[in-house]
This record gives sequence, C-alpha cells and structure tokens, in this order.
Amino acid sequence: MAPRDHDEDDLTLHDLIEGPTRDLTAARAAALARTQARPSSDDHEVDGTSGDPQGSQPHDRRGEGVEGRRRVALSRLPASGALYRRALLGVVPGVGGRRGSDVPSVELGVSGVAVDQRHLADYDRVCGFRLTDRLPATYLHVLGFPLSLRLMTSPGFPIPLTGVVHVANRITVHRPVEVGESVDFHTYAENLRPHERGRQLDVVLVGSIGGEEVWRGVSTYLGKERSAGGGPRRDRGDRPAPPATSARWRVTPRVGTDYARVSGDHNPIHTSKLGARLFGFPRPIAHGMWSKARCLAALAPRLPEAYTVDVSFKLPVPLPSTVAFSASATGAGWDFALHSARDGRPHLVGSVR
Repeated sequence: MAPRDHDEDDLTLHDLIEGPTRDLTAARAAALARTQARPSSDDHEVDGTSGDPQGSQPHDRRGEGVEGRRRVALSRLPASGALYRRALLGVVPGVGGRRGSDVPSVELGVSGVAVDQRHLADYDRVCGFRLTDRLPATYLHVLGFPLSLRLMTSPGFPIPLTGVVHVANRITVHRPVEVGESVDFHTYAENLRPHERGRQLDVVLVGSIGGEEVWRGVSTYLGKERSAGGGPRRDRGDRPAPPATSARWRVTPRVGTDYARVSGDHNPIHTSKLGARLFGFPRPIAHGMWSKARCLAALAPRLPEAYTVDVSFKLPVPLPSTVAFSASATGAGWDFALHSARDGRPHLVGSVR
C-alpha cells in the first residue's frame, strides 16, 4: 500500500497508521495473500516515529479480528517519543481533536518483535529482577507497549493519554518466554464504561509465538472528567490495617526517569515536577507498572511456570518515598501488597494465581 499524502490529523480510526500498514479484513487479506511480493525498502512508517526501515510482515492473514474488529498490521513497532508529543499536543486548547464516544473497532498487530538483551538487562536492574534469559511477565508489557500506545494516541480515542490513570493490570503467562524467541503482538480496546470520576476502559495486549498465545495483558485506564461518569461509588469505609511488612524499599525520583527510559512510558506525571502539577499531583509519581514489576521481582523465585498476576493500583507512590512490601502464601498462590511505610496508606494490592 502506498504512503498516504495527507496529514496524520486526517486519519480515521480505521486508518490508524499512515504509510505501509495493511488492512487485513477478510476480502483484502485474501488478495494480499495472492499478490504479496517481497517488501520494498519504502515499506515502513513515514511519520517520523520509526527509524531505519525493516522488512514488514503482516500480523496474520485471518482477516477480521474477534468481535468484528478491523485488523491492521504494522511493519514494525512505532517509537514512543513522537506518540507522546502528539498526546501532549492533544491537550492544548483548540488543538486537540474530539474524543470518540466508544472504543475504536480496530486491532493493531506487529510481528516478529525480538528482545534486545541489553535492554532486558537494563529493565531487570531498574525493576529488581535477577539477570536471566527468561523474560519477566511484566517485560512483555513493556515490549509491546508502543503498539498499545499507538492505539491510545489515535484520533478519536475516547480517553486522552496525557493524565490518564492506570487503575488495574492483569497479566496471564501461559508459558515462559525466553530470550531468542520473537513475539507477535496485537492490541485492542474494549469495555468502555462509566466511573464515578469519569470513564474507564481496558486495553488488551496479546503476545503469541508460532501462532500460540503465550502471554496476555489487560490494562484498565481511567480518564478523569469534570462531570461524574455515573459508575458505582467506591466503599469509603474504614481502611484496614496494612499486613505485616516483608521488605522496605526506598523509591527515589530516579525510578521515574529510569523506568520511563526502559519502558518508553514518558508520561510527564512520572518524570517532571511541572508535568505532575499540571495533572493534579504535588510531585512526580512512580509508574504503576514499575510498582507491579518490583513486587513481582520479589516473588520471582516462587512463581510457577504459568500463572495470572492481578493488581489494583490504589494511591500513587510519590517520588521520593519509602514503601513497605508484604506477601503471604495462600493455597492457590500468593497475595501481596505495597503500602506507604510512613502511614500505611495502600499503593497496590495484588495476587498470583
């Protein structure tokens, strides 16, 4: 498909990636399978979000995704920097476009994502994992995050990326993934619903190897809105006493910048005092996925080959601060939590099953 000659802002939800993406709905996928020739050197993104071109591979050739979503394959993962610049521009009055009333009926895919061992080692150090050839469950989230980021910064996405609150994350590991294996990812959004403070939705990211799903992540995001969303109100009763502390960790401001560097998540609420204040935080806060990864690293020697790790993010972890980690074995797995070491306020509650 030849590159389009219009501006990015003219893109529709069904034409998310300018340039060499492939519409893999059923009819055109069949034609593509018959006529696909060796990709040319021009088969790459042309919006400044990518580096040197690579050979492109359609995510798959099955046509439409589940539930009628239109499937679009990228030739490679987009770079996150330009996407965050777009997100920041979108909050400027008079510049940002309209938000959609529902999730986009589209699914983005990319094939053959390989692991850079130096990047993996850097991620392991930032999050507290031991250096091994087995990928931490949370690393697959980082590896495929640019694809989800591209979806969330598309025109008309119902919740603006900048200032969004990550309220929950569930990861299912079907089998371990090792360095040297290439992963195919696809992502989509679903379940837009009201919340007492706005609207929230789920962004699903799926990793497959050789056509087999090996990993699935579901991130729940809240977009705050001035008008009440009408969702159920949280129970604001007495806060239970925090569990017994297993470990204490000092979380410095560098955690925000280091995790942004290894994850590609450069939301300014994590890296900038001014950016945090613009979105209602007195100082930067740690990434929720860093908190989850740090807890999982503490449990890593006790994790099975296949499991689901589910967390709810409670109050943000301000930078700097000291947090208290607790974990207890259950008959089915582990329960764990992260609290403020100073006053016991909850930051994260999770389980492994």
